[in-house]
Amino acid sequence: MFPIRDHNPSGVTPFITYGLIAANILIFIGYYDLFSDVRALNVFFWDWALIPARMSAGEGYGGLLTSMFLHGGILHLAGNMLFLFIFGDNVEDELGHLGYLGFYLASGIGAGLAQYVTAPFSQVPMVGASGAIAGVMGAYLLLFPKARVDILVILIIIFKIITIPAWIMLALWLGMQFLGGFGTPADAGGVAYWAHAGGFVIGMLLVLPLWLKRGGPAFWEKTHGHPPHPEARYAFVRSNVPIAGRSRRSQRRKGPWGR
Repeated sequence: MFPIRDHNPSGVTPFITYGLIAANILIFIGYYDLFSDVRALNVFFWDWALIPARMSAGEGYGGLLTSMFLHGGILHLAGNMLFLFIFGDNVEDELGHLGYLGFYLASGIGAGLAQYVTAPFSQVPMVGASGAIAGVMGAYLLLFPKARVDILVILIIIFKIITIPAWIMLALWLGMQFLGGFGTPADAGGVAYWAHAGGFVIGMLLVLPLWLKRGGPAFWEKTHGHPPHPEARYAFVRSNVPIAGRSRRSQRRKGPWGR
């Protein structure tokens, strides 16, 4: 289940969201050659990723910040940037550009700390923007629970796009993080489930004062749980180009095997 877009474009140009996407892509391009040299890549991640064991030894605290701009592969980067592109613009609109940047970085640092607490002596490097983006998703859930989101559902050979309220998709995603966190040793590597869950909860807590200032439940009643912008309508449009058919003569010439 993958989100592909929401139906509520931002009311302003989300400069910070676009800048964060660009920064993540450019940084990834900058060290992409290291993926052909595992030893060099490990040294790079040792210096710049979040490694809990280093923090427990009193060093490597900068990894809390730098790790959220590193990724372990193209698909890792692409997935994170897709989520940021979908959910970041409306949250940036509500928080303002500078407020959103501070919120994003705070969510990422908080997510890193959540992962650290679960495995403080792990030597597995943690990289990725997903903790910070999880914070953005938590804010989106609190502010716009009924916003419509298109998701791509893949069931073996069946591919289908359906539209659901944001709260369903985000609640399912958060539930999967908790299930993964409880079912996987924190120092086993792979997905940093507790960073995701921690970032999500931290994002909700950070935006809670704004939600209360806007009226809390009254804000939902006023906006109907949607971003305060006209909803985009997505639909497949039939082409006006006429379709040329075969002539009767050509059909007779082809006989029963013609297709």
